[in-house]
Amino acid sequence: MTTTTENPRIAFIGTGAQGASIAADFVLAGLDVTFIDQWPAHVEAMRENGIAVNLPTRTLHTPVKAMHLCEIAEIKVPFDVVFMVVKAYDTRWAAEMIKPVLAEDGFVVGLQNGMTHEDIADIVGRERTIGAVIEIASNMWEPGITNRQNDTDESWFAMGALDPEQQHRVEAVADMLRHSGTVEVVDDIRSAKWMKLVVNAAELIPSAIINTALNDAARIPEFLEVMRKAGYEAMEAALADGATIMPIIGMPPVMSNHPERYVDQIFEKVLETFSREDTLTCSLQDWRKGRRAEVDEVNGIVVNILEAHGKDAPMNRRVVEMAFDIEAGQLKPKAGNARDLVAHHKELVGSRQAAH
Repeated sequence: MTTTTENPRIAFIGTGAQGASIAADFVLAGLDVTFIDQWPAHVEAMRENGIAVNLPTRTLHTPVKAMHLCEIAEIKVPFDVVFMVVKAYDTRWAAEMIKPVLAEDGFVVGLQNGMTHEDIADIVGRERTIGAVIEIASNMWEPGITNRQNDTDESWFAMGALDPEQQHRVEAVADMLRHSGTVEVVDDIRSAKWMKLVVNAAELIPSAIINTALNDAARIPEFLEVMRKAGYEAMEAALADGATIMPIIGMPPVMSNHPERYVDQIFEKVLETFSREDTLTCSLQDWRKGRRAEVDEVNGIVVNILEAHGKDAPMNRRVVEMAFDIEAGQLKPKAGNARDLVAHHKELVGSRQAAH
């Protein structure tokens, strides 16, 4: 793909709650978009009825081109840009599937949680990989219908090439994504991805463990401290991994460089701007659908990075342990789980005070 491509071929692999709503914006803008998904009923519903996107004050509906995963092998003309919106743990196989139908000068854009840009780059090459940050609240419970809680004026993205020599081409891809929200092109996408992982570590799995909406979890003072602690550890991991503190999701350029204060600020921004009263994190949605959540890819990476630097992430470690117990059927997501995490936090505070 070049910046002069008049009608680039675009694919979305993963057209669930997030992918479908963004891809629908592209279709309505007149772009050539193919929806590719692994949920058979969803693909058939889109083929028969198009995609419906329920927004806070309006509903969008449009016919779309939808394909099953198994039909990727039938594609004859390669795609210029592929937006990957599958779960972080599905990244590697999805990248392998799309690689044969990606143009030689095309891009895969990882619109996902976690540090998936590295997995994509391992498979399609750094020169064909764009890392991205996404901030939208949405959910999907029925095939062919997605519920997006942030309209385009509230939706936020960041993008950046992994290969610095390709950075000048990112703006053309960003222009596509601007049909769905505000897009910032950044030189340090790796740090931007880490900043998003910091807030994800605080919010996604912790609030899912207590089986409640994100705002409700944050209203419990002692549990808010649990969530912040997970975020503080994630920031420590980010800095240990070489990331730079930087504003994302529309935060002002002038902000605190103090790691823990930054975590508090970004958490507040998400709650104020992107979260609704009934917003469930993607992790809790996954569990209610009987699926795995992105445990290793968010909180797990915090534990692993700090461990590699000779440090511990006790709150994230406990969050991971409880999450895996839930996924193994040994524990249920419930409000009572808050007691375990709050008690664990108090132990950590007590140990720290005793050490000083």
